[in-house]
Amino acid sequence: MATTSLDGASVLLLGATGGLGGALGMELAGRGATLTLVGRDRTRLEQLDIPGARVALDLRAPDACAAAVRAAVEHGGRLDVVINAVGVVAFGDIGSLSTDVMEELFMTNTFIPIMIAHEAMANLSSGGVMVNISGVIAEQNLPGMAAYGASKAAVRSFDEALAREARRQGVRVLDARPPHTETGLAGRAIAGTAPKMGVGLDPALVARIVCDAIESGATDLPSGAFSV
Repeated sequence: MATTSLDGASVLLLGATGGLGGALGMELAGRGATLTLVGRDRTRLEQLDIPGARVALDLRAPDACAAAVRAAVEHGGRLDVVINAVGVVAFGDIGSLSTDVMEELFMTNTFIPIMIAHEAMANLSSGGVMVNISGVIAEQNLPGMAAYGASKAAVRSFDEALAREARRQGVRVLDARPPHTETGLAGRAIAGTAPKMGVGLDPALVARIVCDAIESGATDLPSGAFSV
């Protein structure tokens, strides 16, 4: 696949108000991207010190993914890159998780990437890139995080097949699997309490490595690529 310059690229950034999403937005803006920033909370979107169109959407809602793609095409004149930084986490043995929690894990972590891909593939320009953040948990699942890890491993599996489909129209799919990153997500778990973890990576570092991979033409971004 050819390299992809972010300078002037129309980028749809989902989960822009999150710890990693915000860092990605700053990095992308610094590289000259034209950004469409999507998050659930309009107030938090407006508080972002990042240039770009702001679109408040709950991507779990019917037609929301289509609306996000449409907004990026309208704002940027086309769609070159999609980055999905949306995610939730839950902790606890599988017997302790409610059905509602398990459904939320898979709706947010698995189905949103699939639904976004469904909408974006018809709009991404040739040479475009789709990025999903599955994370290191998709490489090796852990006890106490089984359902969360499964929802992320499903994204990695989806990306493997989507990459082959997308290649036919000149679109590159990049699955990024950074190790634990200090995004604050563990402290906002939808269930359970996070185990003790070591100090994670700086979101700004992760954002830089992801953007480097987009521009370099990389087709996979395993956890080892984030070693510093």
